[in-house]
Amino acid sequence: MARRERPVLVYDGDCGFCTSCVRFLERYVPVDAEIVAFQFADLDALGTTAERAEHEVLWVDRAGRVSGGAEAIGRLLTAAGGAWRAVGVAMRIAPASWAAHLLYRLVANNRQRMPGGTAACALPAARRPGAADRG
Repeated sequence: MARRERPVLVYDGDCGFCTSCVRFLERYVPVDAEIVAFQFADLDALGTTAERAEHEVLWVDRAGRVSGGAEAIGRLLTAAGGAWRAVGVAMRIAPASWAAHLLYRLVANNRQRMPGGTAACALPAARRPGAADRG
């Protein structure tokens, strides 16, 4: 794996809820990372697949290790430092990690119902409006 200058957060750019979450992170969480929608990312170079990126948010650390879902959020918060670091570390240790994973899956599986979510969030990426334009 090639070392990266900065970690990368990969999210679903077609999902309004995911995009709102990323905007919150950009505004309030001081992490030095590249943030990219999976639809515009070189997923092969990042060591992941579109199927995985559709399923969960991804964190690719400087060493090229890929984490997903609640683990990815925990690693992002840990990298942010300060009080965010404490939250990120805590949510990666059992039993808090179990709760974080369950909460993440609950939200991810219902993101179309979350604030900012739309019906398109429930569709597989290939069936969303505009998907053919990116193919």
